[in-house]
Amino acid sequence: MAAEEGTVDGRTLRGQRRRAQIIEATLTIVRRDGATGVTHRTVAKEAGITTSLTLYYFATLDDLLVAALTSVTDAYTQRIRQLIDTEDDPLDGLARLIAESAGPGRERALAERELSTLAARRPALRPVARRWRDHVAELARTQTGDANAIEAFVALSDGLCTAILLDDHEADPDHIRALLRETLSRTTPWPRRPDQ
Repeated sequence: MAAEEGTVDGRTLRGQRRRAQIIEATLTIVRRDGATGVTHRTVAKEAGITTSLTLYYFATLDDLLVAALTSVTDAYTQRIRQLIDTEDDPLDGLARLIAESAGPGRERALAERELSTLAARRPALRPVARRWRDHVAELARTQTGDANAIEAFVALSDGLCTAILLDDHEADPDHIRALLRETLSRTTPWPRRPDQ
């Protein structure tokens, strides 16, 4: 019985490793060639496996792209969750996370941005693409209850990530934190309808 359990666990572990290998190959292609470069064939070649094996683990291209985006998004949302749960100043932590897009986190941020943009054309990616925004909004809600300020905060965070990827220099986390804090300090009531 123990031998059978070990075999099942071994197969499961190998399957998880294979999936991770395929996802990493997909992200490599996205970083290098953009999301349009991702096909089962190009991923298989990058991973050094057969195309049929990529199809075994990810039956459709959307399945593959969702898995790749989930991999990147989960890493970001886990860090944001940590900021919400443990940081005295979650804005500082978010500012540093955003600033990483100019340095060591550039390649992953580029892949996430590319796949999130693709979600506008591929509805299967949208729920995963929204996770970053949902978690950033949750972080903002720890600072304010103003719906407009939260919406502006999320938009600013998205915009800063994109701007940093377009720039070719270091990002200043202190400047980013100041911008984020200023956005949250501006509370504006919802416009009243004329009949109110």
